[in-house]
Parts: sequence; C-alpha cells; structure tokens
Amino acid sequence: MLGSLVLGTVFLLLQPVHSAVTWTATPFNPAAFPLAVRSPYLSAWLPQGEGNALNAVWPQFWTGSVGVSKPITLGWAGYINVDGVSYNFLGDPGVPNTNAQKAVQTSSVFTSTQSIFTLTAGPVDLTATFLSPVEPSNLLNQSLPFSYLALTATPNDGASHSVQVYTDISAEWVSGSDSLTVNWTTTVGDVITHQVQLENQALFGEVNDQIQQGPGYHSTRMTPGTTFQTGQDIVVRAQFINHSTLLDTQDTNFRDVSDDWPVFALAHDLGTISGPSEPVVYSVGRARDPAIEYLIANDAVQYRSSYFWSKYPTADDAISEFLGDYNNALARANAFDAQVSADANKISSTYAGLVALSVRQVFGAIEITVSKTSSGQFNTSDIMTFLKEISSDGNVNTVDVIFPGWPLFIYTNPVIGRDLLLPLLNYQETGQYPNMWACHDMGSIYPQALGHNNGDDEKMPIEESGNMLIMSLSYVQKSGDISYVSTYYNLLNQWTEYLVANTLIPGDQISTDDFAGPLANQTNLAIKGIIGIKAMSVMAEMVGDMATSANYSGIAASYVKQWQGYATSTDGLHLTLAYNNETTWGLSYNMYADKLLGTNLIPDSVYEMPNSLPPDPPETAWYPTVDEEYGVPLDTRHLYTKSDWQSWTAAFMTNTTVRDMFVDAVQKYAADGESSQPLGDWYWANDGEVEGFRARPVVGGHLALLALQSVEYADVSNITASNPNTTKGSTNTSIGYRHEARRVDVVSVILAVVVLSGTLVL
Repeated sequence: MLGSLVLGTVFLLLQPVHSAVTWTATPFNPAAFPLAVRSPYLSAWLPQGEGNALNAVWPQFWTGSVGVSKPITLGWAGYINVDGVSYNFLGDPGVPNTNAQKAVQTSSVFTSTQSIFTLTAGPVDLTATFLSPVEPSNLLNQSLPFSYLALTATPNDGASHSVQVYTDISAEWVSGSDSLTVNWTTTVGDVITHQVQLENQALFGEVNDQIQQGPGYHSTRMTPGTTFQTGQDIVVRAQFINHSTLLDTQDTNFRDVSDDWPVFALAHDLGTISGPSEPVVYSVGRARDPAIEYLIANDAVQYRSSYFWSKYPTADDAISEFLGDYNNALARANAFDAQVSADANKISSTYAGLVALSVRQVFGAIEITVSKTSSGQFNTSDIMTFLKEISSDGNVNTVDVIFPGWPLFIYTNPVIGRDLLLPLLNYQETGQYPNMWACHDMGSIYPQALGHNNGDDEKMPIEESGNMLIMSLSYVQKSGDISYVSTYYNLLNQWTEYLVANTLIPGDQISTDDFAGPLANQTNLAIKGIIGIKAMSVMAEMVGDMATSANYSGIAASYVKQWQGYATSTDGLHLTLAYNNETTWGLSYNMYADKLLGTNLIPDSVYEMPNSLPPDPPETAWYPTVDEEYGVPLDTRHLYTKSDWQSWTAAFMTNTTVRDMFVDAVQKYAADGESSQPLGDWYWANDGEVEGFRARPVVGGHLALLALQSVEYADVSNITASNPNTTKGSTNTSIGYRHEARRVDVVSVILAVVVLSGTLVL
C-alpha cells in the first residue's frame, strides 16, 4: 500500500466539466455524487445533471425500480452559522421568516470512498466530507450499515469567528411512502442518537424499493456545546438559524412522514475559531434484524442477520464504536483511495476517475450476513453475502449481475466474491432447484432469498452455468482455496455437462443482455460456455481428477476451433454476433474470462482481429471502425451499449490506443452532464442518453483492467485434495442429495455435435 497521501492529491488531473458547473470538480462532475451509500437501503445520492451544488437540491434515494418514475427525496439539511449569520450548506430547505443565506460551493472531489465539498460561508470555508467506508479486508466493518458526515470550518480572512454547525434528517429515510406513520426516540449519553422507524413495519417488505423494516439513525458524539431537537422541519431549522443552538427537546406527536415533516436535528457550537476546527462527525444509518430470509434444505426458511450484530449487542453499541473510530476509518479510507488511484492511473488518469466513481456503487448493493445456531448464537463461520439487483429488477444474487461486477471483487477481496456465490451453491446443493443448469438468482424480490423450487426463474442456462464455473475458478485461483472445488465438485461438474451438450451450438437462448431478446447461435454466449468447460478442467486437475480434467480440456480445445470457424466473418475482419451471419458483429466481452483465468483457449489471432491500426489483430482492429461518440454499440441490433461490457472488452485489447478508446468513451458518458441519477450502465452509444438501469453493482466491471493487473494466482501445486468422485464433493451428508460426477468422452461429444449441427446453417 502507498504511504499517507494528502487527499487533494489523489487525483492530480482536473478533467473538463460541464459549463454549468461553477466549482472546481476533481476528477470530474458525475451524474450523481454518492453521499451515504453503504447498503441497498442506505443509499443517498446528490443528483447533478448539468451541476447541482450540495445545497441546491435534496439528496435522493434512487434504485430506479420499474414503476418508480422518480427517486425518493431524503430530507438531509445542513447549516453553518458564522458570527450570527446563517448559511445553508446541505439540502434545499425553505424556512419562512428567517434570513439564512446559501453558502457558495467552490469545489467537489470524489474518491473511491469519499465525496468532499468545500463551500464558502462568508468569512469561513466549510468542508463537508461524506465518507462511506469500503473495507473489503474487514468483513465485519464492511457490514456496518452506517456512513459518516464530517464538517470542518476554517476562516478564510485570517480573523477569528464564532461558528456553529447543524444537520438534520427527516423521516423520509425510513419509508418509501410519505403517508405512513412513524415514531421516534432520542437517547442522550456519550453519544446522542435519534432513532426513527415506521409504526407498522413489514418484515422483509419494500415500498418503492425502500425497506419497510428497521430504524434509521442520526447520531453524533456528545461534546461541550452539543444540542439536539426533534420536531417540525421549519420549526427546528428556524430555531438553529435564529439562535445558533437547539433546545434539547423531543416532539412526541408521532405522525405521518409528511405531516408537519418531523426532523431529527443535531448541532455543535465550535466556539471562536482562528484556524481549522476539529472535525464535527455525524453518522447516518439503517439497520434491521433479521436482514435476509433464505431458503435452506427441505423447504425450510432461515433468517440471517447482518454480520455486525455478531459483535455489537445493540445498534447504540455499534454507532458508538463507529463514531469513535472515525479518525482511523478516515486513515484507512485514504490509504484505500490512494492505492486504487495509483493502480488505475497506471492505465490512465481518465480511467482512475471512472474507477473511483464505481467502487461505492458496487459495495452499496451488498449485505454481509451470518446465521444463528439452534441455541440462538451467531454462527460466524457461516458468512454469506447478498446482492440486490438494483433498478433492472429486485432479484437476489442474480448470477449475471454478480458476473459483470466480478472484477471488483477479484481486485479487492475474492472472498467477498465467494460469499456471493455461496447462497446459490448451497441452495442448489439441496436438490430443490429442478433444472440441470445453474439458476438465475436466489429469489425474485430482495431481501427474500427463497430460491426457485419450481424452476421458473429466468432461463439463461448457458449464461449462468458458464458464469458460475468461470467465477468459481477465478476465486480459487486468486485465493488458493481448493476446498471450494471439493465441496461443490459434483454441482460444478453437472453444469459443465450441460455446457458440453449445449454450448457449442447454442439454442435460441437469452444471455445476460436479456433486453436484446433471444438469439440462436450467439458467438459471445458460446465462448462463455466453452471457457466454462475449460474452467472445470482446471478445477478437476486441482483436486486430482486428472481423467476428467483431460477430457474437458480436450472438449474445450475442440470446441474453440469449431467456434472460431463458425464465428469469424469470411473477410476475417471480425467475429459475428451469430454464427455465419456476415452482417452482424458485437462486443465479444466474454473473451475477457480467458484472460482473467489464464486459460489461453482463444488464439491470439482472434484477439487481434481487424485492427484499424495495422499490424494489430482482428477484434482489436475492428472496433475503431464501428465506434460511436460514446463508445462501441453492444451489437448490430441497436445503437445502445453497456459500460461494463465496454470495460471488459477494453481489458483484452492488444493495442493501448483502442483500449483507451473504450475507457475514454465510458468516462465521457459518466461525466457528460446529461444525467442526474447514479451511474447507469445501459446507454446509447451515439448520444450518451441513459436507456435504463441506475445504481447497479455491475459497474464493478469498470475494474476489469485492474483485475487483470492484480491477478497473481495462488500457488496450489502443493495442495492435495481427495478425488471428488470418491468424496462426492462435500462433507455435508445431511442434505440427502448429490449429482454423481459423470465423464463425457470427447468422441461422444463430437458425435453429439454432428447431430446438433443439423440445426446450424453452415
């Protein structure tokens, strides 16, 4: 890791920003700034469009689910009083009969973990730091559903000034509907915490994508000059604006969210300052227990808790330690930011900004959980991570949403990737899922991971089977955890058998890009399955099943040669979208897996296909000829594209100019000032208009180049494991279900292909 680094130097290059932005934006002004983004339900963003200062609009909760026409406002207001003059710095409140002014924003900075705004309030400059920690090496810390706001005031005229600061949150933080009734409490001790929750909660229920379960929290440490108040928004805010302090009183008139808009306020008197003040630190959070409903064996349901509860008996305990840890958390965040920036800048400064914008969005979509034993104790050896498919659907642990985001987990901590796969693997190991291929997701509506015992999940057989095999090998290669292969060997082998029978000549299936519809003989889908077969060959060798390894390796080698013949245009300039369709082409992003796994299945000549920059190769050469203003379209059917798949494709380009063409196009889209929602991955390549999908974790795919840089495979040569055909792959014999491993001979496969090829026009 790099040594300490001054935050302002993390990004050295200022990018051009939209003309409406009046402040210095580093590295650029995004569509939305992440403010408090820690979980699917602690997700507060500052919308931008052509540029909104921190105090020009309200923060928003945005998951963008189908049917939600606009994001949900999150009341989060802030004021700073300087020598008796009040300035609004956060949110856009209107308070009658007061003379509060607007502070003037002068700069914004975002890193992988922080969004930092500087505003001038008369003779004092205020720095507001929104820190949502990203701690991939500490899963318990990462599971904490809290985020920081730290305020520092500094005179800008060399004089001393009397300064007070204030923030509040509204009850909008705990419901997707303003018409529901809430109640609240305030506890005062070493920490002051406002807790607000729905009067009638719904276990695992959502309204407009917001959870209707568990409290929201607004907290700060008790120091001299700290005051609090709850009550109607305009009353409480006017109290601070006019008097620079709060009344330490609690409103007990519980009511609907929009009935006189109850707010929960905290204020600090910094006294007279002549230099930078010590930071005033607040926290906001959403916590609930249980967090996830998960289907286990025999159609039984297990309630799972957020991991942090295993350490902290109460939310107050967690908040107290979280606030007390701010300085250390900031130091860890600065080190993480610096490392990510340094690594990404090896590609380009443009890439570094794109990566920094993506990190919190991914981690903000996951929750790390543990189960309990029969005695009610937390089982910290049973960690599973759950991911919400935000905006495109509400599915739980969607395989083809985890897959595009996979590079981030490989780069930061592959164990988190494994823990995302475990709910899927363990469920399918119970035998309750009836299909022979890998399931699409763990449940239709987050946070209910109730599987699909009737097999009616969205059918992407080749897509999801290939994804699971590729991610499994990727995890094992990076971690050296051979036991993973032994445990799930028969299930992994079952999916491989499906691919052997179906992937070379894909039927009329949908891929992860299901919005484009089904298509037979998809070039890109086929190569995913072939790489999946090779991945299983490598895993079989790891556990000593050499016969199966050799068999699958031979099949993959045979398939890739046939695939190349079917999928290459007759002029040899590019791969086709579908076999033998000369007029088609597409982003062949699945070839990235061959590079990530080091399987070397695909010949260099394919990667190098038609390059407009001779003597470079085919695919690399082809893409500049079809490039649009905001990148290369997904395929010939439409002009739209995907930011994640462009990043995957960039990672295996053999020419840095073409690589940077992709990277620069995605960054241009992210910074163009045409959107005001959290980064969307699906947009039009010709004009940058967002087509759909906002705030999704698939932007972890933007780290595809970093994942390749970071891949140093663990040495597994001295690790031994039992032959899985003897052990049946798992020490858990209680589930009563096991698919026997069956070897598929190369000769049989070739015969099968001859039969299947009757459906293929060659």
